[in-house]
Amino acid sequence: MTDQRLPVTIAVPTFHRPEELRVLLPLLKAQADDLDAAGTTTTGVLVVDNDPGASGRTAAEEAGVRYVVEPQPGIAAARNRALDESTGSRLLAFIDDDEHPHAGWLRELVRVWRISEPALVSGRVVAEFERPPGRWIEEGRFFVRRSLPTGTPLHVAAAGNLLLDLDQVRESGVRFALDLGLSGGEDTLFSRQLAHAGYRMVWCNESVITDLVPSARISRRWVLRRAWSHGNSTAVVSVRLASGATGRAVARVRAAVGGAARVVLGVARTALGLLLRSPGHQARGSRAAYRGAGMVWAAFGGVYQEYARTTQGTPL
Repeated sequence: MTDQRLPVTIAVPTFHRPEELRVLLPLLKAQADDLDAAGTTTTGVLVVDNDPGASGRTAAEEAGVRYVVEPQPGIAAARNRALDESTGSRLLAFIDDDEHPHAGWLRELVRVWRISEPALVSGRVVAEFERPPGRWIEEGRFFVRRSLPTGTPLHVAAAGNLLLDLDQVRESGVRFALDLGLSGGEDTLFSRQLAHAGYRMVWCNESVITDLVPSARISRRWVLRRAWSHGNSTAVVSVRLASGATGRAVARVRAAVGGAARVVLGVARTALGLLLRSPGHQARGSRAAYRGAGMVWAAFGGVYQEYARTTQGTPL
């Protein structure tokens, strides 16, 4: 008798985080068992290590999951390798190596996919801090992610909590852009290209993962650098999606004007916050100004390499 169970792969792109993998992989195996308990799916876990030195191999072997090394630097190359390694699967779920799934994470993604079989289902991400973030960062809402009613149509999605229908992704021909592998924004471009090609994407609010935020990221310097990076990558993607030389020129002008407006309004709000002694206004104003500055830089061709590495291959 032919096995009619739906083949599913959970992919974890990783880079220099073997200890985090040791904690995450047993959780993912439990998610696979939970999904497969109904007898309608068969689920495997895949680790794609972007470290040529294979620093994640031992953790994967200890967990008894599939493991491959993708030597080309960048998260986009690792995500594309996951697509290529999942040729026998209908569904591919992405989770980052510094995240933990909540109970029912994968089951809820698949449940929502079964309703209408969209090309992409995206879920919630909530932050968990290694230490309290402080009032300035908290009121700036730097780590607050979106929450939407389940089934809400999407035009863009991040890859930290994501389910792909591989039949539709292969049909579309969309891949993660390798030239954005060290700058970020590859998931934004990927999802926007799917949407532009007419493929449906929806939200699942019941699928939740925790983003583990280390102390090194709980600083004004880090969150403002991330705001700059997000503004830069958003504008870079918009230019990439524009059609023809005229379209790209228009996109650059929009990024420059929109970014400059954010800088002006952000600086004004920061000044107001200083006058009123309001950490919230100061933080949100600074966030807007830095995001706008990143957009302006992109308008003039600048691309911020947020995930740049040293010549030895380690993160900067």
